[in-house]
Amino acid sequence: MTGAFTLLLVFQLGGMAVTRLTGAPVPGTVVGFLLLFLGLIAVGGPGRRLHRAASTLLDNLALLFVPVAVGVVNQLPLLARDWGPLALALVVSQVLGMIATALTMKLLMSLIRRRPARGAVPETSNA
Repeated sequence: MTGAFTLLLVFQLGGMAVTRLTGAPVPGTVVGFLLLFLGLIAVGGPGRRLHRAASTLLDNLALLFVPVAVGVVNQLPLLARDWGPLALALVVSQVLGMIATALTMKLLMSLIRRRPARGAVPETSNA
């Protein structure tokens, strides 16, 4: 399982390197996991060890939020001072995220409806 965790960290580091080298306005972790996703598509999905490592991380996900919570507590004076713009940014980004998700789902559903089912015999017209 150590190799699987190493693989996850390598993709994270690779994403951070890409972001640093290109100056892209995207977090390196997002780029790294996009690269991981593309790699998994290329090889046909995660292997047993990677699946087990990811499951272990997900089982302990709450522990990963502890540093974030500590950071928020450390910034309480800033949050108290700028709560209005922060709340507005959170609401707007949440609404935009929901709209983007709905539009993506709508697009994917229309693509799925157009694609013939596997093993289906194409219809022929008798006209």
